[in-house]
Amino acid sequence: MKIRPVTLEGNHVRLEPLGLEHHAALCEVGLDQELWKITMTLIRTSDEMKQYILTALSEQREARSLPFAIIEKQSGKAIGSTRYGNIDVINKRVEIGWTWIARKWQRTAVNTETKYLLLTYAFETLGCIRVEFKTDSINSKSRNALLRIGAKEEGILRNHMIAPGGRLRHSVYFSIIDSEWPQAKKNLERKLQRQ
Repeated sequence: MKIRPVTLEGNHVRLEPLGLEHHAALCEVGLDQELWKITMTLIRTSDEMKQYILTALSEQREARSLPFAIIEKQSGKAIGSTRYGNIDVINKRVEIGWTWIARKWQRTAVNTETKYLLLTYAFETLGCIRVEFKTDSINSKSRNALLRIGAKEEGILRNHMIAPGGRLRHSVYFSIIDSEWPQAKKNLERKLQRQ
């Protein structure tokens, strides 16, 4: 597994390496407080968005993350971010997460294609044997979306994290393993054709 910045291109989105050049565009769509209601990150200001990007880039230098800006191809605008995190080269696994998409583009092909591009690259180029996801137990939208893309729910880590404001978060883990990827890929391709 050679983890290095890469651009992944689909019909609706382009995932390009996240950088400070995306800061202004991400502030335009990402300072919406509805996006951060049940996340582990709060981004309320331009400075907090900058710190979010700098943290992702620091983790990239440490080979722990590979962050992307999500670019809508039609407009060329940055409309969100996602990344590979908790990268484990020895055990050939990555986590896909830290994904946020501006509300205008939610419930469109953007998230489906973003996951499709990341999963395809993880399994078919990086040679992963496992891709994992986690979400807050109260985030039913995210949980349902993960099931729709073919991920299997594995269990709940109780009192896993302390969310902003002090709420105890229970994290639900999901995964797709390499033997499941061909079927999950077909399902995602069918979804994208319909969208």
